[in-house]
Amino acid sequence: MLVTLNDIAIKAGVSVTTVSRVLNNKHEKYRISAETKTLVMQAAKELDYRPNLLARGLRLKRTHTIGIIVPDISNPFFAFVTHMLQMFIYQHGYSLIVCSTNEDIKTEIEQIELLKSKGIDGFVIMPVGTTHNHIDDLLGEDKPVVLLDRCFNDININAVVVDNYTGAFRAIEHIIQNGHTKIAIIQGLLNTYTNNERLKGYREALKKHNIKINTDYIVGNDFRKENGYIETKLLLKMENPPTAIFTTSDLITLGALQALFEGNCKIPEDVSLVAFDDIDFAPYLMAPLTLVRQPKELIAETAGKLLIEDIKTKGKKEKKKIVLMPELIVRNSVKNLFEKRQSQKYEAEALLK
Repeated sequence: MLVTLNDIAIKAGVSVTTVSRVLNNKHEKYRISAETKTLVMQAAKELDYRPNLLARGLRLKRTHTIGIIVPDISNPFFAFVTHMLQMFIYQHGYSLIVCSTNEDIKTEIEQIELLKSKGIDGFVIMPVGTTHNHIDDLLGEDKPVVLLDRCFNDININAVVVDNYTGAFRAIEHIIQNGHTKIAIIQGLLNTYTNNERLKGYREALKKHNIKINTDYIVGNDFRKENGYIETKLLLKMENPPTAIFTTSDLITLGALQALFEGNCKIPEDVSLVAFDDIDFAPYLMAPLTLVRQPKELIAETAGKLLIEDIKTKGKKEKKKIVLMPELIVRNSVKNLFEKRQSQKYEAEALLK
């Protein structure tokens, strides 16, 4: 049965107006005593009172609903961040509507229009990342927006990103420090912020160590499992295959692992593998994966804080781009070729004696 303000007023022995002012946190403004406030709050608790958010939303022109748009909800990274964001905003009195665009820009535009029609209070968008005209339109309507993961450098907007360049650079440098020069990268969606930065890190690490960039080792065109599977198959069939592969997303890594398994390739004995993103089972593989871990909990919490702040201040605060640092987790998926060469040297010297 729906509990009303009148029910609370009767139980607390006060007027409906007093109950309304207490529940709307206006007791100080109207000089309502602490004792009366306690009576009202206790009565509301005992009656299990729940505010009518729809009525409140109509009155305040708010729905206490956030929309989140993700490129692919089946991607473990996006799914985890969405889950953490939902937990965070729920604690602040908001509910979440989730839309997945299937990495399609047209669908992304349609989903934004759908959420706008529902009168949501703000957007967290993990964009496809190939264009941003429709996001410009949102900003022109003064809609609170936070971009997450993939962003654009040429628009003034709240954003939370990871230092993809540094993460990729450290991953490739770790592979190089283990004696590898034939290093492939399976990249994600082309011409997106995330992919461009990871590819840049790959290239710059090779340049720093005077390793010639072999464009045949730069493959892939999206962040899906199928991309990782197909490109790994093709890399293994090359006349001069790479000794190490850098995969740039969870799903690409899954596809690569499947291809390596089918090709009877052992990690790291036959092929070394380093991944971007931290797959849950990475530590439990036969060769635990070395990878670049993104601070997913912090990403979600930071995005949530920026959005709620933007909603409360009605977009008047200066926009912020928060860059978070990933962490290279070294495990056992990279073979040390220096040790192999040293062993071969000893064997050769033994044969000469």
